[in-house]
Amino acid sequence: MSFAELGLNPIVLKCLETTGYTEPTGVQSQAVPAALEGKDLLVSSHTGSGKTAAFLLPSLHKLAEPSQLPGNGPRLLVLCPTRELALQVQKQAMIYGAGMRKLRTVCLVGGAPFGPQFQALKVHPEVMIATPGRLIDHLERGRIDFSRLEVLVLDEADRMLDMGFIEDIEHIVARTPESRQTLLFSATLDGMVGKIAAQMTKSPLRIEVATKEEHKANIDQRLLFTDDIGHKHRLLDFLLRDAGVNQAVVFTATKASAEELCETLLEQGFTAAALHGDMPQHKRNRTLQRLRDGHTRILVATDVAARGIDVAGISHVINFDAPRQAEDYVHRIGRTGRAGRLGIAITLVHGKERHLVREIERYIGKPVRVEVVPGMEPKLRHDKDFGKAAGRKFERKPGAKVWADKKPWGEKKPWGERKWEDRPRAEHPAQAGERPRADDRPASTWGKPHGQAAWKGAKPEARPARPGHAWERPEKNGNTWGKPETRRADVNGNRADYKPEARPAAKPGHTWNADARPQAGAKSRGRQSW
Repeated sequence: MSFAELGLNPIVLKCLETTGYTEPTGVQSQAVPAALEGKDLLVSSHTGSGKTAAFLLPSLHKLAEPSQLPGNGPRLLVLCPTRELALQVQKQAMIYGAGMRKLRTVCLVGGAPFGPQFQALKVHPEVMIATPGRLIDHLERGRIDFSRLEVLVLDEADRMLDMGFIEDIEHIVARTPESRQTLLFSATLDGMVGKIAAQMTKSPLRIEVATKEEHKANIDQRLLFTDDIGHKHRLLDFLLRDAGVNQAVVFTATKASAEELCETLLEQGFTAAALHGDMPQHKRNRTLQRLRDGHTRILVATDVAARGIDVAGISHVINFDAPRQAEDYVHRIGRTGRAGRLGIAITLVHGKERHLVREIERYIGKPVRVEVVPGMEPKLRHDKDFGKAAGRKFERKPGAKVWADKKPWGEKKPWGERKWEDRPRAEHPAQAGERPRADDRPASTWGKPHGQAAWKGAKPEARPARPGHAWERPEKNGNTWGKPETRRADVNGNRADYKPEARPAAKPGHTWNADARPQAGAKSRGRQSW
């Protein structure tokens, strides 16, 4: 089947000829005819299946005809989870609609200044590609009118829900007319995605396209187990110094770890750059352009770069932090092996992350091969208790003991036949110098050996007096023992030998009576307190 058989507008077909595409992919051959009929679609397809053209081609077919609705707002709205994906969709829309007269597009993404976007909205674009957050900012300012919107596209809907855009999406959809056509594309249609799709569509046609096996074979997937973060850094350094690495994308879990890892690689002599959501849009564009030009060899990024980057020179994808969702793993490794090239995807995992490996293997339907770097083997065998479904075999070393090979504890022996170390802790008798239990030994007298001393709480007998010793301690009398205290006579609360200083004579106008205050006109004495 060719694109001409799908019933597209001749202007769109002419633009397709310039791109070199002659035959539609599986998702395009099913989605384009149904979208041309005006049906709502729920399409499940993986990255690299050609889904961007699957919703752009039928939408541009409608835009080739003049609108019958009043207003100056956009006729096509495409919502994307990330800025990179939105910019990529805008680029494809300009290519497929190059032959159409007065086709204006605008891309509204965060991290970019508002001024140029305001100017682009003044010319009334027909195609609008946006991220949910920035689109709401423009909606609140009253700069967008959806009165003549015909097609609403939710691209990578599962990713937008994972990023917490569900409330934003509902707010945007509520502002669009009910007569619109809704096209939802996602890697999966289960769970929350299915619930949202049921609320936003009307009698949708469900299309599920599996990834081709030959596309899967272009990516060699490997797994390396690590002991700790230091072991992980040593493995990463070894992998990146391989001569076969042309360009690599290293994925991390957080923005802070992406910055730290990028600085570490720069100190080690690599030409690396970081890419995450906190960067301004112009810096992200510059970083991606340097990657396309070959100036940057290693890109350290978060999942924001897992979708929307199409660089043919990327030969390796290294998951420094294992993805928390199997769908993210598929999109991460999809950055390599593009355009029919062979790519290598390596995931570094710890033994505590084995459940993530199980989820990935169940999602992709095949096991991930475990490899070991000579000289950097993990000290612990992390893969010994998982992977049975994947066909792995764990062979025990000769002479290694397991629980089934241990001897039983044996019968309990009486006290006289058991050694000290064989007795349970609760049954150990008190050793010399230790206090026995109160119920085991009665209170004893002072004359018995130390090992048989009285237990706590027992009242000892009075010790007999020894020659030259007085066992009765004299009462404490002042600061001396056995001597009466001799206190000095007090005079007005002071000792007899204390002589207070004589006060000076009263000045004129002053009285030294403690109960009297200075008379009127008395001069101050500085810090004198009355």
